[in-house]
Amino acid sequence: MTKADIVNEISKNTGLDKIDVLTTIEAFMETVKDSLAKEENVYLRGFGSFIVKKRAQKTARNISKNTTIIIPEHNIPAFKPAKTFTISVKK
Repeated sequence: MTKADIVNEISKNTGLDKIDVLTTIEAFMETVKDSLAKEENVYLRGFGSFIVKKRAQKTARNISKNTTIIIPEHNIPAFKPAKTFTISVKK
């Protein structure tokens, strides 16, 4: 399902204009991105959590040059579904 499909489905179910729905979805995604960039987690009860995970520094190998490189500690975004969400998908 694409963003356009989601906009169409929400518009059909609620009777709102597609432009209004698209604007709302874009604003939601931008808010989540901004929060995660500030290392603030986003919790949506019954749906899941958008969280920031820290990856520790590690040593990796460059096989083509046969050298080792250090990958610094960094943050990555992650999604953890709520228990009710996971149960509904398993059915």
